[in-house]
Amino acid sequence: MPRGDGTGPSGQGPVGGGRSRGQGSGQGGRSDGPDGNCVCPACGHETPHTPGVSCSQVKCEKCGSPMVRK
Repeated sequence: MPRGDGTGPSGQGPVGGGRSRGQGSGQGGRSDGPDGNCVCPACGHETPHTPGVSCSQVKCEKCGSPMVRK
């Protein structure tokens, strides 16, 4: 930081213009929020997502397969 004020040159360091880790397209380890549906990959049955419960922990009402997030 050449001026000692934390700004520094653009694109260099933590305040610069580049992307840092943790900023992504919303895919990967990030949650998709409380809304949405869980869908069965085996039969296609859908059910509303329950906040705080992973879709993979929910069993399909029709065939018993683990659900996935839509």
